[in-house]
Amino acid sequence: MIAPGATIGIIGGGQLGRMLSMAAAQIGYKCHIFAPDADPPASDVAAKMTRANYDDQQALGAFADSVDVATYEFENLPADSLAVLGDKLLPGTASLEIAQDRGVEKRFIETQGARVAPWRMINSEEDVREAENALGIPLVLKSRRLGYDGKGQAWVREGSAVAGWDAIDREPAVAEAAVNFAAEFSVIIARTAAGDTAAWDAPLNHHEGGILRRSTVPAGEPVAGMMGDATEIARRIAEALDHVGVLTVEFFATADGPIVNEIAPRVHNSGHWTIEGAATSQFEQHIRAICGLPLGSTKRIAPRVSMDNLIGDDVNAWAKLMSEPGASVHLYGKGAPRPGRKMGHVTRLHD
Repeated sequence: MIAPGATIGIIGGGQLGRMLSMAAAQIGYKCHIFAPDADPPASDVAAKMTRANYDDQQALGAFADSVDVATYEFENLPADSLAVLGDKLLPGTASLEIAQDRGVEKRFIETQGARVAPWRMINSEEDVREAENALGIPLVLKSRRLGYDGKGQAWVREGSAVAGWDAIDREPAVAEAAVNFAAEFSVIIARTAAGDTAAWDAPLNHHEGGILRRSTVPAGEPVAGMMGDATEIARRIAEALDHVGVLTVEFFATADGPIVNEIAPRVHNSGHWTIEGAATSQFEQHIRAICGLPLGSTKRIAPRVSMDNLIGDDVNAWAKLMSEPGASVHLYGKGAPRPGRKMGHVTRLHD
């Protein structure tokens, strides 16, 4: 167990690192941010920051020596470089290596007895044509690496799938068949090194342009009817990875049950509602897990909770939102808004 007063290293300086730092400070820990940016959002609230590239082995080694435990706030990181942190890094590099490659991720998910959309690996134009024949149209092409918030993705609803591959610059990709789903939801689960787990109510997620716009709990039907199966899938995935910390599994709710869309080995945008809406937030729970503390209660504390992302110019309504009774406004300190950029979020507890 790592006692309060210790230093937690966080690799990445975005809003997730910011909220992890705030949660850690609330229970007595100091945070040290490692990021290449000059003034990332997390540095505003952390005790210390190292500015260096994520593949700088010398800087990572010094960072490792300065912290008691380390974690990361996003998955697009060089796993081989982070290996220098050894056992201090939680979750470990296995979770990174699986989640940062969509092809590897899908194969892994299938080994855990979970279903994914029909898919094919894409490395050549011949692969694209074979995928089109096997999966049919419509289908979506997704870059195997570095895609998020709809980036690196191209839908093909008519014509040739080759045009979709051209749209993502012919990067190594996966092709997925379109899924007929009733809802999108996510299971956010925490796991300790001892294997204890705790999950929150699954939020119903609404996306626009590939970016999460709103999460609402409870999710209602049909999600409620498949929560047992989905939570067990998330637990098996966390166990197979020997994951320590928070893990998020995104699902489609279909007539045949839950289909896994993707996994994120970290705290997640769809879990922001837990800050005000649950007894223990996903951020505090992650800190508890990596420090070897007992997991907190995941009980929802209001009949209904909603979380809306403030994307781009949405943030300009911050003063109006702060005057709204019952609204909790979180601003990330990112500077000037731009289209598609997550600038903050607002949570509402509903009677």
